[in-house]
Amino acid sequence: MANTAPGLRETKKQQTRQEISDTATRLFIERGFESTTIAEIADAARVAKKTVTNYFPRKEDLALDHHEHFVGALADAVSRRGGGESALTALRARFRSATDAYSADIGFSGPDFSRMLAGSPTLTARLRELHDLREQALAAVLPGDELLRRTAAAQLSAAYRLLFARIQELQLSGATRPDITATVTADAERIFDLLEPALGDYGIRGESE
Repeated sequence: MANTAPGLRETKKQQTRQEISDTATRLFIERGFESTTIAEIADAARVAKKTVTNYFPRKEDLALDHHEHFVGALADAVSRRGGGESALTALRARFRSATDAYSADIGFSGPDFSRMLAGSPTLTARLRELHDLREQALAAVLPGDELLRRTAAAQLSAAYRLLFARIQELQLSGATRPDITATVTADAERIFDLLEPALGDYGIRGESE
């Protein structure tokens, strides 16, 4: 069996990337996103400014560093749905498991990060863009013609967008994670139940697929 573990060089690159991102996030929280420069991040991380921009061409991605996972999360959940499972059922189950894990891609990030995000027009705009890209990625894996795919993706991704905002609001209010989980779990069930009449049978995968 081939060894698929990353080599030493790749591991070092991943560690450097994470260290830069962690340093940037700390500075953004302390000083504000707009007020923190790439040069300051590089100095605090003890790397060259070019190293920062090589890993993160966009400053926003230093804060929202898992944007690729965020964009593809819903499409991946639908693509992996089991036989007899609809797109809505897959996304409902995915939200439950993500809530139990306090996943960042549904909004769990802590009050300090939420405050930093809410206080930055640049990051707020980038987050809206990422939500739009996530909707497009979801539409690409749904069945049917383009209008059907885009309509279903708009409704399904809107549920996640709304719940993301709800989690952010609750974090800013000082609610504990268990309380947030209880609230958004109930909210999610209500939202997905509302979608059930229209999308409950949409995209059901055949048992043999």
